Amino acid sequence: MSLVLDPAAQDLLFREARTANAFTDEPVTDEQVQAIYDLVKYGPTAFNQSPLRITLVRSPEARERLVQHMSEGNQPKTAAAPLVAILSADIEFHDELPYLLPHFPQAKDLFFAERPSREGPAVLNAALQAAYFIVGVRAAGLAAGPMTGYDAAGIQKEFLDDDHLPLMVVNIGRPAEDAWFPRGPRLEFDQVVTTV
Repeated sequence: MSLVLDPAAQDLLFREARTANAFTDEPVTDEQVQAIYDLVKYGPTAFNQSPLRITLVRSPEARERLVQHMSEGNQPKTAAAPLVAILSADIEFHDELPYLLPHFPQAKDLFFAERPSREGPAVLNAALQAAYFIVGVRAAGLAAGPMTGYDAAGIQKEFLDDDHLPLMVVNIGRPAEDAWFPRGPRLEFDQVVTTV
């Protein structure tokens, strides 16, 4: 076999894992979220950037405010999920680069001094980290329901600030029995990979 990861782990993280649309009422603990983050923080990014920010929506009042900004089809599942996380990109990520990139602290000012030079890298690398986060949720034995159907400006105004751009909202929990839509098809290797 070409993969080192055992087949059960491959199934847990990819083959059997699906986007969940319904969850049991079992809570997702802060300890579980901490364990997820402590694993996925090691995923690679350019310049070791860490622009992902995670806002956990736990209180009923905050959940109600969030649901109002979700698209109609996403409102019921967001209202019912055990935990919801807003994943955003911090445009001011460069302030941490001297710590995160100690062998090249000048990268902060050399490449990212101006806001326009930070926006693209912040979104790209936070999106990478968001993907790692979803895989980490699966590694914790939970299911994720990532969504981009929402009023981004409304969520930013309600929960974030001008320096944090919303990327996605993720429902998290143990999947209910009827949590899944049928799995969609995937492209085959030869449709994706070209050798030059």
